[in-house]
Amino acid sequence: MEKLSRYVLTHKRLVGWLTVVVVLLGGGALALLLPNVSERNAYPGLLGYEANQKILDTYGTGGYERPYVPVITLPDGVTAKEVGPAFDAVAEQTGSRVASYANTGDARLVSGRTTFGLVFGGPVEQGGIPGSALGEGTGLGPEIERTMRPLLPPGSSLHVTGLDQLATGVDTGGLNVPVKLLITIGAAILILAWVFRSALAFVPLLIALIALPVSFIGLLLASFVVDIHETTLTMIPLFGLGIAIDYALILVARWREEGCVHRAMATAGHAIVFSGAAVAIGLLAMIVLPVPIMRSLGVGGMIVTATSAFVSLTVLPLLLRKAKPEKQSTVWPKWARTVVKHRWKALIASAGVLAALSVAAFGINLNVPTTENLARSGSGHDGLAGLSGAGIPSGVVTAFDVYVPPGTTGVDGIVRSLPGVYTVVESQPGLLTVLPVEEGGTEGGKDTIRQVRDVVPDGVLVGGNVTQQMDYVDVTYSAFPWMLGLIALVTFVMLARAFRSIVLPLKAIAMNLLSLGAVLGVTVVLWQWGWGTEALLGIQPDGAVGTFIPVTVFAFLYGLSMDYEVFILARMREEYDRTGSTMQAVVQGVSRTGRLVTSAALVLFFSFASMAGGGELDVAIFASAVGLGILIDATLIRSVLLPAAVAVLGKWNWWLPEWAATSLRVRGRGPTEGPTC
Repeated sequence: MEKLSRYVLTHKRLVGWLTVVVVLLGGGALALLLPNVSERNAYPGLLGYEANQKILDTYGTGGYERPYVPVITLPDGVTAKEVGPAFDAVAEQTGSRVASYANTGDARLVSGRTTFGLVFGGPVEQGGIPGSALGEGTGLGPEIERTMRPLLPPGSSLHVTGLDQLATGVDTGGLNVPVKLLITIGAAILILAWVFRSALAFVPLLIALIALPVSFIGLLLASFVVDIHETTLTMIPLFGLGIAIDYALILVARWREEGCVHRAMATAGHAIVFSGAAVAIGLLAMIVLPVPIMRSLGVGGMIVTATSAFVSLTVLPLLLRKAKPEKQSTVWPKWARTVVKHRWKALIASAGVLAALSVAAFGINLNVPTTENLARSGSGHDGLAGLSGAGIPSGVVTAFDVYVPPGTTGVDGIVRSLPGVYTVVESQPGLLTVLPVEEGGTEGGKDTIRQVRDVVPDGVLVGGNVTQQMDYVDVTYSAFPWMLGLIALVTFVMLARAFRSIVLPLKAIAMNLLSLGAVLGVTVVLWQWGWGTEALLGIQPDGAVGTFIPVTVFAFLYGLSMDYEVFILARMREEYDRTGSTMQAVVQGVSRTGRLVTSAALVLFFSFASMAGGGELDVAIFASAVGLGILIDATLIRSVLLPAAVAVLGKWNWWLPEWAATSLRVRGRGPTEGPTC
């Protein structure tokens, strides 16, 4: 790192001009990238997805799409057959596929004076982000009502229900990245101004604004190998802004402490390199998934992280000269000494809180939301009440399609005989729509889908929204423990070499997993149990957590959490090498990094908090989970649990047996003189 800083300062003009050129090229790369980003979400290899694609390609509707369910209460003397023209008008006006008593003759679509139908609108994206994504369908509910109401017999009432009509979130059409970037930048300026209390506050921000366009060059090059999804271009700038400011903040703070660029690079520079590697390792969890949109986000996250680290280590030294050492804070040394003094109490209390939150995570619901947790008023709610009052099971709102290839017979009767099936209708030749008794978001509803898959002949494809979500969960989370083990192994080797210890890496990994468990527990409390969520964010939870949330939160948070741990432990290792005292290493490590880690965490928190607004439920869940995870990690874990655990373990923190040192090709070394300025 010292060689790099000396080279940069020796070739200031060259590095400066190259920076300008690369930033301009980054703008050009974005212009070339934008027309070629993918808007399609594909899940190749998932049986449910392949079935839905076949249904969509053959019939133009259905598959992944959730049905709208018009519920009609008829006056005395009027039969369900008489509302046929109203359903026909919907099909004609909207191009939808409609199943009703009038065109199927199925008596189970009528109960007393109540009748209902299923409306599958025009083609929609066959596999959005694998969450609940309710409210992001075709939006046909109001149009169905406008079309049908004038054609119904006098005295009839009409309410359109369905999962999308009952949605608690709203599709706002995007993250509105420019506005959210401005919010993040404004918050970053305030935090940096509080940290530096000088014009230095703008230096980390400048580095971030350089790193972002440079990262677009990497994304353009990556687009020749993997599809870059449009979601990547909306989320990565917000993440990149935070991570770039973090790295620059770390280097600038160490420069102020040392009063020398080369010493800062020799210490904080190494920490930034290892930190960037830790973030990249966490994002590997997304790259290995067989889901293009997740792979795109993982690749984008790795590129923007690497770019942020590279720009901080090459451009930032140009902006820094000799500095007077800053006055050390008195708050963090006092805090560190208190934690060391009461280390057992601090360890038990902080670990207890995190463990309690982690217990809640075991009850996480990754299913499609059920109607009992959705909208409590409106036409959708009234329609659902109408079905319930007529004795019609709510499972009909999660009806799913089954594709029957030409020449295959008897499937209707086989499926209809299953105990969990309410009825089966054939709205078009070769396409059966199964109406289950229990909703797809329940165990009974999922069992019905499994039974249908088990009994249908080969070649028959079972599709549906819930079916595809089930397949995604099975594929992703069956492989997750293996993926977690691989990431932990790579992290262990990297950190063992960095810290010259086999205990510190094990502790770091354990704390990161505990942090992840606590974050998922908080997510359950906020978004599944709904404690205080409406009051805080103005969004009613739907009782479920998007199926993509745990793996995506892990990918982002594992690296970011390790990010802070690397900074703190690297400083503790440095102090231990200098003094030979574990307690002194803890006190000095926390004293020197406490304000820095807290400030960096606040910048990243606001980056993700800005994503959480706007009403898009799945995005709000993801962003709030990562944002809260960063705060929990930087406060409860890094400020309490980590120093307490290091203090409790004492000399065992630095244990590196000969066999491990030989395998890792490292040797213990004592304190060394820092580079000269």
